[in-house]
Amino acid sequence: MTREERLEHLLKKYSYGGKQETKGPGPGGPGGPHGPRGGMGGKPKNTKQTFKRLFSYISAYKGLLIVGLLCVVLSTVSTLAGSYMLRPIINDFIAPENGQGNLQGLAIALVVMAGVYALGIIATYFQSRIMVHISQNALQKIRDDLYGKMQQLPIRFFDTNSHGELMSRYTNDVDNIGDMLNNTVTSIFSGVLTLVGTLSMMLYTNVWLTLITLVFLPLIAKAGGAIASYSRRFFREQQVALGAVNGYIEESVTGQKVVKVFNHEEICEEEFDVLNRDLRDKQIRAQFSGGIMGPVMGNLSQITYAVTAGVGGVLCALKKFDIGGLTVFVNFSRQFSRPINEISQQMTTIFSALAGAERVFAVMDQEPEKKDAPSALPMESSQGKVELCHVTFGYEPEKVILKDITLQVQPGQKIAFVGSTGAGKTTITNLLNRFYDIDQGKILIDGVDIRDYRRDDLRRNIAMVLQDTHLFTGTVRENIRYGRLDATDEEVIAAAKTASAHSFIMRLSDGYDTMLTGDGANLSQGQRQLLNIARAALSKAPILVLDEATSSVDTRTEMHIEHGMDRLMKNRTTFVIAHRLSTVRNADCIYVLEHGEIMESGSHQELLAQHGRYYELYTGKKELD
Repeated sequence: MTREERLEHLLKKYSYGGKQETKGPGPGGPGGPHGPRGGMGGKPKNTKQTFKRLFSYISAYKGLLIVGLLCVVLSTVSTLAGSYMLRPIINDFIAPENGQGNLQGLAIALVVMAGVYALGIIATYFQSRIMVHISQNALQKIRDDLYGKMQQLPIRFFDTNSHGELMSRYTNDVDNIGDMLNNTVTSIFSGVLTLVGTLSMMLYTNVWLTLITLVFLPLIAKAGGAIASYSRRFFREQQVALGAVNGYIEESVTGQKVVKVFNHEEICEEEFDVLNRDLRDKQIRAQFSGGIMGPVMGNLSQITYAVTAGVGGVLCALKKFDIGGLTVFVNFSRQFSRPINEISQQMTTIFSALAGAERVFAVMDQEPEKKDAPSALPMESSQGKVELCHVTFGYEPEKVILKDITLQVQPGQKIAFVGSTGAGKTTITNLLNRFYDIDQGKILIDGVDIRDYRRDDLRRNIAMVLQDTHLFTGTVRENIRYGRLDATDEEVIAAAKTASAHSFIMRLSDGYDTMLTGDGANLSQGQRQLLNIARAALSKAPILVLDEATSSVDTRTEMHIEHGMDRLMKNRTTFVIAHRLSTVRNADCIYVLEHGEIMESGSHQELLAQHGRYYELYTGKKELD
């Protein structure tokens, strides 16, 4: 595979740019979801709409914004007024027509001039403080909205999008927006105001010299527009490449053990180098195309300045213009080009911010989980009766995972699902929690379609212990209490004892107050799983799902976990997914799934007596795929 082919492949996997591509297995393992990767990059749909939406975040501070803009006006007026004061100072006190200077008048004029500039400095200080306050509050609101929206998105979104690339929205993209709101808003407003004010003062000073300056204005504007249009594409590509690098780093750091086990360090370095070089190249193009704006505009301004000064000198020599007026006009001519240069230089920030804003808004515009219908039923406490009636489902329309599944589970029963990898075992539990909604059929709990329940109430009545444990940064006590935040310390300890976790917790340095970081990296896999079981026990949910809960631990640890699970399953409707068939022998009913269909069902002894697929799996005559 050539470097270009590898780059295209990596960009498809770790960014939202390019063609859509399916991601690897989701939480359900190989049988889990596969979906198109986001599609939230590419060409901006509506730059004007992005601007409008972005600045809606500062509309809540209209009063402060008006004060800030008034400070900008005051600062601009003081600058223009101070500059124009040079004309009477030169004409009246330094080089008057009678040839007699006036030191006293000059001193007074200079003091007044200093006062005018001091007023501008004070206005600039308050304008900066106000705009920083407004921009940081706006950024806080953007982050809140982005994070809040992510809490509303369905599991499918996180299954099909790179976590590192999503994190890039919170950091790089939001930071770029902040840079624009901090400086660019006032810079553009000040620049436009300075342009208008300076042009007015130039017309007042000398019409003919002003016309010469205006002749160059379309050339300057056209050059700036051309560079801006050229640069915009590179800044979008830069943000996409940056997201791809972040996504790759996040995935490789998370899977570092797997990388080392398979000796893929060099491959990771090579792939990162490909992505990093691509980011470098796109950043060079973006920064260069944005950076040439200033020099190009500056050189055009210098040409304007030189022509104006030359013509002005001729007018002074012909006694048709005063020296003070020429000095002021040349100064205004330089001031006239400066805001154009400043605005052009802000284009880099604007392009980066627009690219970042589009990526942030793309997440905000994703379809959230469907809201509960107004008529949705509450689910205070389930009895635990579950029925699947002719359920058909596929993560993608063209690929059906479950085919016409029908089964009934009575309250308190233990049901096991076994079968080959990808048979659809985990998919059933994903549907039970409404992580995904079924395509055909019904799932009933206590005789009511789960789509008729409030989603929060439904999930509150279902506890899950997954193969992949996840612990949050915090104490052991806080991690167990995640199952029910209003639980008392006594209930937390009781749940830990139910899960057979109390003894090892007490051997930790600070017991229940031991701090866990890095997903519980200071605990063994079995200990992390016991904490997950304790969390599920604390929830007191009447329906329990155990998805390969002991598959990644040793036999001794498995015994401790099974003892905890046995206590946890007491008086609860339980669904067990397992590859180790020894863990499901005492199930009330075992369902053998193959290719999304139920091949066999019955108790352990009944299935062995049939000498079918379960018998082959249990006796090892035909191993599980």
